[in-house]
Amino acid sequence: MGSKVRVGLVYGGKSGEHEVSLQTAYAVMREFDYGAYEIKPFYITKQGEWKSGELLLAPPDSVEALRFGPDSAGSSSLSLAPLFSALDAAALAPASQTGEATISGVPAAVTEQAAENAIDVMFPLLHGTFGEDGTIQGLFELANIPYVGAGVLASAVGMDKIMMKKIFAQEGLPQCVFRYFNRTQWEKDASYFIMECEVSLGYPCFIKPANLGSSVGVSKAKNREELIAAVDYAFRFDRKVIVEEFIDAREIEVAVLGNDEPKASVVGEIAPSNEFYDYKAKYIDGKSTMIIPADIPADIAEAVREMAVRAFQAIDGSGLSRVDFFLRKQDNQIMINEVNTLPGFTPFSMYPLLWRETGVPYKELLDSLIGLAIDRHKDKQRIDYTGESL
Repeated sequence: MGSKVRVGLVYGGKSGEHEVSLQTAYAVMREFDYGAYEIKPFYITKQGEWKSGELLLAPPDSVEALRFGPDSAGSSSLSLAPLFSALDAAALAPASQTGEATISGVPAAVTEQAAENAIDVMFPLLHGTFGEDGTIQGLFELANIPYVGAGVLASAVGMDKIMMKKIFAQEGLPQCVFRYFNRTQWEKDASYFIMECEVSLGYPCFIKPANLGSSVGVSKAKNREELIAAVDYAFRFDRKVIVEEFIDAREIEVAVLGNDEPKASVVGEIAPSNEFYDYKAKYIDGKSTMIIPADIPADIAEAVREMAVRAFQAIDGSGLSRVDFFLRKQDNQIMINEVNTLPGFTPFSMYPLLWRETGVPYKELLDSLIGLAIDRHKDKQRIDYTGESL
């Protein structure tokens, strides 16, 4: 590793959260210490095309500059994701074709030739599908490259609300009542699932795609007609849908940072500008109120922080997560909602604000995340993948 750490920043993506990812990437790029880091930007279009730009030695001027239009200086399209530390296509040749020894599938000679251009750590800022769900994390694992954030398992579980809630149940974390089904089941017997939702959850209820974030595709239904329309809408974004009971509650959030010994931030509260904390309230109007620290009793705040760490560890989290809770108004019961393994870093985002209030400023937070990624990668190098017995 040279005098400066070279960070590969991946953003955009083939996802309903593409625009959110751009906002996050822009915010992060503007906060990096360019005296300590060099940023190699990698933009993924909505169609899934990868584009790379020149090394950034200073922050970009605008969000639009991150898209690398056809006339952008220094940008180029890539036929393959640049997960092999900016190696050329030859790095993907299997050992049987080159006759050379390989390290993680990359020919040693090619690795040496490209060392001066290598990426030290990848920083995915891809919200939603194909970025936050374990897919790109798997590519980084195959390439044996350090990367920021949760691993394959935690990312996949953190993205799939159904599997996440099953793990929460196994961990004994209290949560709301929910039902779920896939598109085939719904099309085969919608009347049964409508009845299930009405009997078990009642109205109003929330309908969500199982694998998406940023409140994309989320609706609140107050009757059967709205339920059916909301389910059809959610199926636009995923093949699985989850329906949750309405909880009259305050929305409480905690930021978690670390690997095997994670720490929790102070507790924050969201007072949404809309009927619920939807996409517009999160990213567009900026009118939702963030109360940090939340005005709750000290014992409840400590319980929430403890539950946040438990949830983080239950999904085998690493790096960062924001854990969201409901604090039911009638009795102050704490109910976990979800874990977000790649929370936003936009100017309106709760995660960096929670850590700022805890005493960790933005630049220091970025330093910590990169350090955690490198530490976890070093620890994984201790694993023996040969399967040889002693």
